[in-house]
Amino acid sequence: MAVAVRGGRGGGSGGVGTGFLSLFSYRVFVSALFSLLFIATATVLLTTRPSTTHHHSQRLQSGGNAYMHTTYVALNSDPLRTRLDLIYRQANDHVTLVKAYAAYARKLKLDISRQLKMFDDLAKNFSDISSKPRYKSSLFETDGSLDEDVLRQFEKEVKDRVKFARLLMAESKENYDNQLKIQKLKDTIFAVSELLGKAKKNGAFASSIAAKSVPKSLHCLAMRLVEERISHPEKYKDDLPKSEFEDPDLYHYAIFSDNVIAVSVVVRSVVKNAEEPWKHVFHVVTDRMNLAAMKVWFRMRPVEGGAHMEVKAIEDYKFMNSAYVPVLRQIESSKKKFYLEHKMENATKDGNNMKFRDLEHMSMLNHLRFYLPEMYPKLHKILFLEDDVVVQKDLTGLWKIDLSGKVNGAVETCFGSFHRFSQYLNFSNPLIRERFNPKACAWAYGMNIFDLDAWRREQCTEMYHSWQNLNVDRTLWNSGTLPPGLMTFYSLTKSLDKSWHVLGLGYNPSISMDVINNAAVIHYNGNMKPWLDIAMIRYKNLWTKYVDNDMEFVQTCNFGV
Repeated sequence: MAVAVRGGRGGGSGGVGTGFLSLFSYRVFVSALFSLLFIATATVLLTTRPSTTHHHSQRLQSGGNAYMHTTYVALNSDPLRTRLDLIYRQANDHVTLVKAYAAYARKLKLDISRQLKMFDDLAKNFSDISSKPRYKSSLFETDGSLDEDVLRQFEKEVKDRVKFARLLMAESKENYDNQLKIQKLKDTIFAVSELLGKAKKNGAFASSIAAKSVPKSLHCLAMRLVEERISHPEKYKDDLPKSEFEDPDLYHYAIFSDNVIAVSVVVRSVVKNAEEPWKHVFHVVTDRMNLAAMKVWFRMRPVEGGAHMEVKAIEDYKFMNSAYVPVLRQIESSKKKFYLEHKMENATKDGNNMKFRDLEHMSMLNHLRFYLPEMYPKLHKILFLEDDVVVQKDLTGLWKIDLSGKVNGAVETCFGSFHRFSQYLNFSNPLIRERFNPKACAWAYGMNIFDLDAWRREQCTEMYHSWQNLNVDRTLWNSGTLPPGLMTFYSLTKSLDKSWHVLGLGYNPSISMDVINNAAVIHYNGNMKPWLDIAMIRYKNLWTKYVDNDMEFVQTCNFGV
């Protein structure tokens, strides 16, 4: 038994040793295996050169592999290649900026500008640098180490171009910003101009309506005066004509109007500034509708200073009939409809064409001025005044002016190319083109001294009739009384000093007050008449100071002057 036990112990000891040797051999084998794998992997990695050129850098993996690869490249790449890559990226970035500025220049329509050409050349230069054979072979197509001198030269050229590009962009940025602002400003101006044009047309249209309509106060005044005539007929019987109405040695005025308050201001301003008012005679002609109101006014408010007043209606002049007067024939004939509708469509688009739809321009009150010799056969001279003027000085000096045998004494209105015959007459018509000079200077109605003897001698009324008959179809002039006046008194008009008659107070806000104060007559021609709410405040007081505010009906009708 003892032998067996000992022998068992001996056998056990031998098994343990054998197991230990086996375990040791296994560990050595595994270690050797891993060592071989590590050596093989390291050998593969060390013998493989990573590419760091610009094109390879764009093919970086994503995720964890990309991070491992980037880290490895950063640790193991050639520093010169990293430097080359950065230079290349910088150059590409500036090429992109330069192309962007060039595109922006083309958008601003600067194709022929110096900057655009420089931008295009600069972008081409950036591209040409890398294409140079020296740089291409030494930097971009080599697998070996980079030549540091060549890289330095390449970097210098790129930096020079980058510097120049930055200077050019800095210089151009402000210009392009300004160009953009200018372009936006032009667009804004164009849009505002369109709106302004529409607003002007609408304003002109509204202004024309306001100018041609009868204000409530003026209508009230006329109604009150007629009511007074009806209520007290015995007080307003017609007087016998005075001898002064035909006395050629006195100063005679012709005023044709249906506006009572306007006529009263004209007469009052003449008398208040006259040195010898008793020598002045006023011939007022109105229509039948306003005749009673006009007569009642001057009976209730007699002209001051002993001046003489004659009030008549158009119908009192028996020769004023359609057989003799072309305008009356046109009004009574079918041509009237043509006259009103010829430019109806344009009149709704352009406020300036409102006159084509307005009967005022065919009213006989407007055309009476062409019949002064027939209306006042015993007079030698007469001063024609429109109802929208104010007299500021004694006018008797006008009768002393030598008209040199001419018919009409008037102030000329032309300056530069404005207010020439070409603006009033149709020179495409051969009748006009053969008889008149398109550059001839126009003159103004409103204050005109007429030599009636010369008028009769030159047969001006007959000449006016001939032109009026030829203009039945409106081919010689559009409308109004000035065009036929220019034609009738062509070469028969004496130019007066401009201080006699200053125009524009009904539309021009920039007339000098010195010019106005020095004028003998101021004229509110235009739509902004002084008795309207749209009158210019700057000039209105020059008219309102001659309004008879003591007249009871002026106060009752609340003229607001």
